[in-house]
Amino acid sequence: MSGRRVQIETAEVFEPLLKPSRYKGAYGGRGSGKSHFFAGLDVERCILRSGTNIACVREVQKTLRDSVKKLIEAKIVSLGALNQFEIQSDRIRTPGGGSIIFQGMQDHTAESIKSLEDFDIAHVEEAQTLSARSLELLRPTIRKKDSELWFGWNPRNPSDPVDRLLRGVTPPKDAIVVRANYSDNNFFPDVLKQEREHDRLHNPDRYAHIWLGEYEPQAIGAIWTRQVFHEHRVSKPPNLERIVVAVDPAVTDTENSDYHGVAVCAIGKDQRGYVLEDGSLHGPPHQWATRAIALYDKYDADAVVIEVNQGGDMVRHTLESVRRGVRIIEVRATRGKHVRAEPISALYSLGRISHVGTLIEMEDQFCKFTPSGYAGSDSPDRAEAAIWALTELFPRLTSEPAMAPVEPRCAEGAWMG
Repeated sequence: MSGRRVQIETAEVFEPLLKPSRYKGAYGGRGSGKSHFFAGLDVERCILRSGTNIACVREVQKTLRDSVKKLIEAKIVSLGALNQFEIQSDRIRTPGGGSIIFQGMQDHTAESIKSLEDFDIAHVEEAQTLSARSLELLRPTIRKKDSELWFGWNPRNPSDPVDRLLRGVTPPKDAIVVRANYSDNNFFPDVLKQEREHDRLHNPDRYAHIWLGEYEPQAIGAIWTRQVFHEHRVSKPPNLERIVVAVDPAVTDTENSDYHGVAVCAIGKDQRGYVLEDGSLHGPPHQWATRAIALYDKYDADAVVIEVNQGGDMVRHTLESVRRGVRIIEVRATRGKHVRAEPISALYSLGRISHVGTLIEMEDQFCKFTPSGYAGSDSPDRAEAAIWALTELFPRLTSEPAMAPVEPRCAEGAWMG
């Protein structure tokens, strides 16, 4: 990529995006260089066009560490252009009095978004997470003559708003979209080559999504769809009435053992369910117990729900070795995982459950549950923990033949009312 005062090496796959166009999109897997390309384009545009204003946005940006700011700063330094920019704590001042700002679209309203009307470029990172509402707010707001909207994303689902817009049946006429993967990146680093090969061998279910930009995998006939997560996802929950931490412990403790499923779920004052965090981990029993208590304290939870089919009293004793007196609710499964999953799946379908943020590994597992069983080669440990938690929070859905809750006991074994 070259201009009168800057020269940036560009992979051939991105060359079509150097032409002026209202919409520019690059989608694909990890290691393709999408983010680096657009960061370099940000810098070049500001140098070649004095006074350029760029809004770098994503759906949720809790801190600047979540933004592309550091990458753009690195591009400025590598190009020897630091004397033309002023890097500030929350923005970058550009040549000629322009600026590059960093914002989360979820923080905007129809009124506040008007502050971006004078911007030349909207650069959207992780565009697969952009909601339909955010896209509807953003598109008419960026309205200056010759203004552009840039999108970089790793596809999740054909129903994601950015996919429908730029890869759907009727994309905008003035749109240039390219697919880029690691194989298109001449600068693909050795460390990522090792990561890619590891996923090819040990994570085949997700390899095509992670590295080739294919849609996320989903079992045929799955009782959860990815769309139901995306439609009801929130960045933060409302006021909560009850919070539980649930644990689905692994049977063994070896390098190849399943994860210990640990999930935090709650009911809000709106009487909807919220999956707050996936704290699942590998390790010996003491580690899952320590993680469960840490999350119990973090969220000021009401109880810890533990599945005791495999370990019996040892599961409870493991937890009590970390915190005596913690309120424990023991549950014991008497039927298959998919039977326990179905009533919780129904709650999701009714729009009564929201995930707080994106819980990638847990959502992958949910999408492998079918009416006839779990279709994954892994164990649904993360999803199972959430299912136990949500079953406890929505007790009317619990059928006695499917699962048998045990009365909660304190550390000394006294019954708790």
